[in-house]
Amino acid sequence: MKFTLASSLLLVTVIALPVRAEQVEDSTFVPKVAKPAFIDRHPVVMIDRAHNNYFTMDQHYRAFASLLTQDGLRVVPGVQRFSAPLLKNCEVLVVADALGSKDFKFRAARAPAFLPIECDVVLDWVKQGGSLLLIVDHEPFAVAMQDLVSRFGVDMGIGYTLDTRRLDPEIGNPGCLLFSRDKDLLGDHPITRGRNKSERINRVATFSGQSLRGPPGSVGFLVLSPSAADFIVGTEPRRPIDPETQRKSQMDEDLKARGALPAVGRFQGVAFTLGKGRVVVLGEGAMFGTQKVIGKDAHGMGKDYLLMGLNRPDLDNAQLALNIVHWLTRVLN
Repeated sequence: MKFTLASSLLLVTVIALPVRAEQVEDSTFVPKVAKPAFIDRHPVVMIDRAHNNYFTMDQHYRAFASLLTQDGLRVVPGVQRFSAPLLKNCEVLVVADALGSKDFKFRAARAPAFLPIECDVVLDWVKQGGSLLLIVDHEPFAVAMQDLVSRFGVDMGIGYTLDTRRLDPEIGNPGCLLFSRDKDLLGDHPITRGRNKSERINRVATFSGQSLRGPPGSVGFLVLSPSAADFIVGTEPRRPIDPETQRKSQMDEDLKARGALPAVGRFQGVAFTLGKGRVVVLGEGAMFGTQKVIGKDAHGMGKDYLLMGLNRPDLDNAQLALNIVHWLTRVLN
């Protein structure tokens, strides 16, 4: 489908929300790992589902959990609020799109998803050597997860990140972004290099997320281009934009006129160490899902369906998921 900018902004607001009538889970996809990383030891990866999470190992992240299991990891659900005893035997904690209430359409969803004591527990656990994968989409998820994310010094864009010049051509929507090595949009990090040439990341797509800036010393590995913009919805606070950022920005004039903010110098994936632990924060969650877009959106692109996530054979999203966990478990250094 060929979109005008006006229709794209309207569509991205719709497509970015996780529940959509024309999106279904691709239950036919079966992930495969050619060379599992964990043969002798099997670290525990806990995927949180105790905080009204949209992505859990029994909903939308089934294939992600299966991928990690095939790699030799022991994947378990996190069914309780965070506490020191809960995390004691966990090596990697995955928290994806938590909410203050189950239905993201209601204002209560924007309420803090975590108790202050839970944020303290997770922060202390990381500093003592734990590894955390935080996946935080645009609002309301970003608002609900703000208390936890801010403990790690990560700044979130809150709204939708758009890029009319670096969109994923398969989906054709400016909120669905393609990060490719040939466009210098993949930062240099063990996560993008992998253990060998076969694990090197070359193409990753995200499907309507938000922008991030990590704390000092962090590395951004999903790099937003100069034409990227943050479209803030509602009355979220607007971050200050310095003259140098304005100069580097190449976002379309139409986006500027609509009040978008430059996202140049920001990322959709950052990695850093904290104390003895490691942290990866992603600004979009569907990249590790297995969604299938059907109906008029797919027909408009001349196809019966469109794939979004691990099930895209032209992307390295599955390898990226593995590389992130390999770095968090110190297989990659």
